[in-house]
Amino acid sequence: MFRRLSHFVVAHRFWVIAAWLLAAVAIVPFSPKLGDVTNSDEASFLPSSYESAQADALAREAFPDEAGATALLVFERSDGGALTDRDRDVVARTVRDLSVSGIDRVAGARTGEPEQLSPDGRAQLAVVRFDGGSSESAVLDAAASVRDETSERLEGTGLEAGLTGDAAIKLDDRNAHGTAEKTVGVATVALILVLLLALFRSPVAALLPIVSIALVFLTANSLIALSAQTLGFDVSPDLPPLLTVVLFGIGTDYILFTLFRYREGLRAGRRGREAVADAASRVGEVITFAAFVVMIAFSALALSQLGSLQTMAPGLVTGVALMWLAGITLVPALLSLLGPRVFWPSRRWRRTPERPVYRRIGALIARRPGRAAAASAAALVVLAGGAVFYSADYDAINQLPPGAESRQAFETLRASFPAGAITPTHVYVTSERPLDRGRIADLAATAKRPEGVASVKQPVYSADGRTARVDVVLAGNPYAKESLDAIEGPIRAAAHASGAGERVLVGGQTAASADVLAATNHDYAVVFPVAALAIALLLAWLLRSLVAPLYLLGAVMLGFAATLGVAVVAFQGVFGEPGVKSLLPVILYLFVVAVGTDYSILMTARLREEALQGKAPREATALGVEHAGPAIAAAGIILAGTFTALLLTGIASLMQIGFAVSGGILVTSLVMATLLVPSLTTLLGRRAWWPGHRDRSGPRPGPEPESPVVEEQVLAK
Repeated sequence: MFRRLSHFVVAHRFWVIAAWLLAAVAIVPFSPKLGDVTNSDEASFLPSSYESAQADALAREAFPDEAGATALLVFERSDGGALTDRDRDVVARTVRDLSVSGIDRVAGARTGEPEQLSPDGRAQLAVVRFDGGSSESAVLDAAASVRDETSERLEGTGLEAGLTGDAAIKLDDRNAHGTAEKTVGVATVALILVLLLALFRSPVAALLPIVSIALVFLTANSLIALSAQTLGFDVSPDLPPLLTVVLFGIGTDYILFTLFRYREGLRAGRRGREAVADAASRVGEVITFAAFVVMIAFSALALSQLGSLQTMAPGLVTGVALMWLAGITLVPALLSLLGPRVFWPSRRWRRTPERPVYRRIGALIARRPGRAAAASAAALVVLAGGAVFYSADYDAINQLPPGAESRQAFETLRASFPAGAITPTHVYVTSERPLDRGRIADLAATAKRPEGVASVKQPVYSADGRTARVDVVLAGNPYAKESLDAIEGPIRAAAHASGAGERVLVGGQTAASADVLAATNHDYAVVFPVAALAIALLLAWLLRSLVAPLYLLGAVMLGFAATLGVAVVAFQGVFGEPGVKSLLPVILYLFVVAVGTDYSILMTARLREEALQGKAPREATALGVEHAGPAIAAAGIILAGTFTALLLTGIASLMQIGFAVSGGILVTSLVMATLLVPSLTTLLGRRAWWPGHRDRSGPRPGPEPESPVVEEQVLAK
């Protein structure tokens, strides 16, 4: 099939290129941007079965005038002194003017209540309420206008103010991700150009992947955004930068496989379009299986209870599918136009280099497979030890860059107020009949406050008197794990046991984060095994073996554990973070397992190819590592390099993903796929291919079949 397809593409190369260009022209200009359909409010992605989501729905119904997003203005003197009477008058006037300023979506602002002045007199709070949720772009634009308006009104007064709270945090998160997307795009392209120039010594070969992938990237972004807009769903703001590194990373790998196979054909004496068609046909099946493994892994995200992960699945799968299609159509078409000029001005493509490093590694593994397996497995186990100390971090403020205004204003707030003042927890009590206000007052009584509660405000009642809201200010950081545990434990237990109404719900940002924690734990138990099972079935089909998929997946899982262990040691140990970001294990698992499986496929398929030709297991290992090792190393280094671009974003979650995934790719490519997998395969011998391979003692008669995996030969030459 791939041979017929490659010959068709090469023969009709102009039509293939024109089809891709026409598709891009028809889709890109008329589609929204991916950033237009993102939503940074993790709570909005929770299913309605969670208590915080039910509480939010009740709040919109019972308190429609107060259901919108809020933010806090934190006023202080520029010199750090206590606020004077004149200062408080300026604050009151500024807040009053904001209420009547006519800023779109600003529903009102208030201050002056006793609890809004800090006990030390150094800070004063003002609540700004918006008409709409914090996931709406218009609300975030309004928050930006409030910042500008406040700054103008405080000029020359000796006061300054910072906007924090729900809407402000989402605003800073949106701005940070917008900057991150541009930074990642530029850095990724620059890294790939440098690495490809070093590899090929040719600007043409370096630009070919960039041009091809850029066309796919623009088309994929538009298709995903158009689908989200048409079907009415939002996507996580982490998707755009992740999609950038995924497409440029794996796309470069796929194109490398074709380029190196084409170069190998030229060295063997093939010329013209036949050399391109032959290279594309041999690489096509490899790219197909590699892409399908990645797509299967990403598809498992659809089983997540979190909408932010669910909506990542179609986005990433769409991007990888388009990249795969370009790898078997667009890239061969462009290559057939360029011919050998793709390697200009270098002449290295005319010579077949020696491969002393991987020849020695292959020979060493063949002689001592047991020692090689034990050493590589022991190294991975030691690295995996750090995973025992894993702790999740759900702090939305800590994720923001240090210079973000909402983060700085929060630091000012918690220096003078309980940290929970930034986003109170809401306890809703509702009944079919008017509530017993005595019971509600008893619920808010000081004597019955659970541990972790700093203060409880006076109840607020709905117009019909059937619903009450009691605002609870937590003593600690409302985004910290300790506060999430307090909500999930004593606070919800006390609220539910109060008997204040027929139904009691605990909501608010901290309660939503606690529910996100529960949903994430569910995802670990579902997404991980489903992705592993699907990949195992694909491996069994590809390798025609029931044994190989078992130890391959075991090796990949060990690589994942080692990578998570390194991330935990780095961020919780070296950098002193309270934990790694909550979604890191899921993202890390999918990337490391998918990519690690790809590299394992490259190695085991080459080992199987040698075995099918009748070579003894040790001889097959020596040759397989010699030819496949350079390909896996080059692909791993380039893919890891693209993920390091995330380190430049300043967003904690993306920086952790960049560090962990790039490290995981290096571990799986240089240790797991190159050392552990061939060592285990050698120890198992021909049993590794049971039942699809029968023992052969001599060379296989007849013509050699085309190998389903060939790119490892290519990069070695």
